[in-house]
Amino acid sequence: MTTPSGYEVTTHGGTRSTGIDAVEWAARAAELGAGEILLNSMDADGVTGGFDLEMLDDVRRAVHIPLIASGGAGQPEDFAAAANHGADAVLAASVFHYGTMTIGQAKDALRAAGHPVR
Repeated sequence: MTTPSGYEVTTHGGTRSTGIDAVEWAARAAELGAGEILLNSMDADGVTGGFDLEMLDDVRRAVHIPLIASGGAGQPEDFAAAANHGADAVLAASVFHYGTMTIGQAKDALRAAGHPVR
């Protein structure tokens, strides 16, 4: 099924379609009082090719609450790219679990791009 934005909310690890447009769903969640959105791209998740920057852009335009990017990190520069595209925070797992990079490397890349890091 095609949604207006081209991004669809899925369940069951991305295997079941809901028919719900992800950008519209994020906007509705914000309207209903969500404090932040954890946005995971199932297409990018685990493939280490970088975050879905187009989806981040589209959701950022639709909401003004904190947005956490998830799914796709493969190199330190991916974290800064997500922040450059409107992510207030970034999330990664496999690159750290498998030792592909360290948390320090991700933080250094964010700092080098001028983003605040805790």
